[in-house]
Amino acid sequence: MSLFGHRVTALEQGRRLDALLGVCEGIDSRSQAVRLIEGGLVRVNDITTTAKRRVVLEGDELSYVVEAEAPRALTGEDIPLDIRYEDKDLIVLSKQAGLVCHPAQGHESGTLVNALIAHCGYANLALLQGDDRPGIVHRLDKDTSGLMLVAKSDTAGYLLADEIRVKAIDRRYLTLVHGTIASDTGLVDAPIARGEVDRLRMVVSKAPNARASVTAFTVLERFDAGRFDEGYTLLECKLYTGRTHQIRVHMAYTGHPCVGDPLYGMTRRPKAQLGLTRQFLHSWFLNFAHPIIGEELEFFDPLPADLYDAFESIAGESLGVTEAGKRILPLAAQMKREAAHRLSADGS
Repeated sequence: MSLFGHRVTALEQGRRLDALLGVCEGIDSRSQAVRLIEGGLVRVNDITTTAKRRVVLEGDELSYVVEAEAPRALTGEDIPLDIRYEDKDLIVLSKQAGLVCHPAQGHESGTLVNALIAHCGYANLALLQGDDRPGIVHRLDKDTSGLMLVAKSDTAGYLLADEIRVKAIDRRYLTLVHGTIASDTGLVDAPIARGEVDRLRMVVSKAPNARASVTAFTVLERFDAGRFDEGYTLLECKLYTGRTHQIRVHMAYTGHPCVGDPLYGMTRRPKAQLGLTRQFLHSWFLNFAHPIIGEELEFFDPLPADLYDAFESIAGESLGVTEAGKRILPLAAQMKREAAHRLSADGS
């Protein structure tokens, strides 16, 4: 590893941190700069920051640690894609659990990016997130399933990023959490930063580098406590920001971690996890205006089989469906049909 420093000049004032860092000594690309920032390896005026969009000022002192990186050759791989919509500018797909979005340390291949290159070709994917993240507009955790946006043209990519920034894209998730939540609705407004001790964990923090994070939730159904658990609550969560692990961190912060979450929720008894080895979190609803043609697009994605089975296993413990649940849970029949279809297909 090597330590580098840079003092921001008058001409550089007003630039984004990742853009400036990408042309600094020891750094080969903007995408490498983003990885350093997100990894907590960049300090501004001796304070660690993970805000890649931070605007730098004249006189700011940047310091950063760079570890030599081997060149990463991106290739297409024959990985199935569940595409729900596609045109020349974008793709809407449902990402399966277990699929990493883009290459990173420990996951150099077998990612969504590799699948997209095979499907579209590298030259036909937007590069707004860096040359090693073609097509990526926003991400889902490896073991979070559901709807995602992919940009094929640079114009569409930048416009979609702007829609996300101004909260014009409606992204909603279904999650089953431990415990029963009394209020039918709630808002968690708690800044998130990377953990100082365990860098894999994100934490609610008051540190200067913590980033504003807001999650709204609506209760759909509650379930009574059993011998091995403290009850459950099925929620629909809406993101107003898009931080790493945001819903998982916010729900754990409220004392109601996602069922099956191996990082934030496994302090509960094993049987309380309902047989899940990944978090019960699914991106099930997406609504946005097409960035080029302006048409409103809306997508629903039923629960995958493993999450539906966990949900169905506690149906006999239901304490009742809320008014919001009455609007949303009629899709449960569709979820069941979809799950049965997938299980049948897997067995054929």
